[in-house]
Amino acid sequence: MRGVGCEKVWEEQTSSIGPREGLRAAVDCARDGDIVVVTKLDRLARSVRNLGEIVEELEGKGVGLRVLDLGLDTSNATGKLMLNVLGAVAQFEREMMLERQLEGIAKAKAEGKYRGRQPRARLKRSEVLKLIASGMSKREVAKALEISERSVYRLLADA
Repeated sequence: MRGVGCEKVWEEQTSSIGPREGLRAAVDCARDGDIVVVTKLDRLARSVRNLGEIVEELEGKGVGLRVLDLGLDTSNATGKLMLNVLGAVAQFEREMMLERQLEGIAKAKAEGKYRGRQPRARLKRSEVLKLIASGMSKREVAKALEISERSVYRLLADA
């Protein structure tokens, strides 16, 4: 980002439903005449609607948007059109991927091959406590019970 002239850089790593603190900080910091630069369109917005809201807010502040991997710049009409078209295509692609994923899960369930995530309630807290008491490390307990280390920590916190 610095290589393309960015003075300030925000990074964030969040789930698809988590708060977007880095994006919020970047938009809040942007002033008239600035350009917000993102590496990829799918890293900026979660849907076409969300993209429209972000672009509208930026335009309201007199701020442009540049998407590096697409060579896209919203400072002209063609850039704005391409942004909307590509945003719609990206959302379509995401929805198709989710449909295929759900179909695959349904097929695996019908064939008895789908286990899914094991609920925490089924994990035996007493087993974790017993193994910890015997002197095993949390990592060793996780490996022995075939659960994540994070699950071990959660079960210990719940105990």
